[in-house]
Amino acid sequence: MSNTTLSVRTSNTAAKVQRAVIKTLEYAALLLACFIALLPLISSFTTSFKTAEEYGSSNAMDLPRNWLNFDNYIQVWTEGDMLRAFLTSATVVVVVVAVSVMMGSMLAYVLNRFRFPGNGLIRNLFMIATLIPGIAMQVTTYDIMRQLGFLNSIVGYMILMSGTDVISIYIFLQYFENLDGALDESAVLEGCTYFGVFFKILLPLTKPAIITVAVLKGVGVYNEYYNANLYLQSNSWRTISTALYSFSGPFKSSYNIICAGVLLTLIPSLIVFLIFQRQVYAGLASGSVKG
Repeated sequence: MSNTTLSVRTSNTAAKVQRAVIKTLEYAALLLACFIALLPLISSFTTSFKTAEEYGSSNAMDLPRNWLNFDNYIQVWTEGDMLRAFLTSATVVVVVVAVSVMMGSMLAYVLNRFRFPGNGLIRNLFMIATLIPGIAMQVTTYDIMRQLGFLNSIVGYMILMSGTDVISIYIFLQYFENLDGALDESAVLEGCTYFGVFFKILLPLTKPAIITVAVLKGVGVYNEYYNANLYLQSNSWRTISTALYSFSGPFKSSYNIICAGVLLTLIPSLIVFLIFQRQVYAGLASGSVKG
């Protein structure tokens, strides 16, 4: 057998071993990521069935003595007024997502399709806005909300959360840049107005961007706590996050009840995902390809 043949076989064996090692590392990393993601959920699930005494005397990963102990779920549902919190959070999410999608898409349409003095300046100002920490503007924001009478107002809170989302603007800008300007010109020549071009032609083509923005904004608003606790201090307008926080205090925190509440808050998100999973996957897949 020649040296050349031995060299080829050795290199092929080494390549197979390398691919096997890489594949093993990929699966190991995937299993580690799944373990890290599922560990808090499993811990919350087991803790939600424990009594206060059992939680205080056992490890977070210890199994509960009674898997049929639903007292924590009943208590968090009744004392936390979770039904009203769900309705409040759902209303806020729907309104804020709708407004954010429309504002982001319209601003991106104007900035991408129209050339006017100050276009570049506006884009740069949006970029600078992303670099400013949100906490640095809270004093001014709170003073403005107070002067407008938006404290403890669900309408004021929704207006605040619907403010210009720079991330959504840049997501829509990316999609508008990939849409041929000839679509606009042909529609205008046929007598279509700019509003018609936007609503009838361009906006339906940005479905992947709409899904992306809706998912990012919706999850952020649904999980938001700081502004909800600051501007909705009335018990009449509790959101999911503030309702759960009512079981936590400086002297005692009922984490077994909080874990039950956390699992309840996952149910709406799970239902929405199961219903719209095809649209979400299609949006992400089509959004990953630039045409």
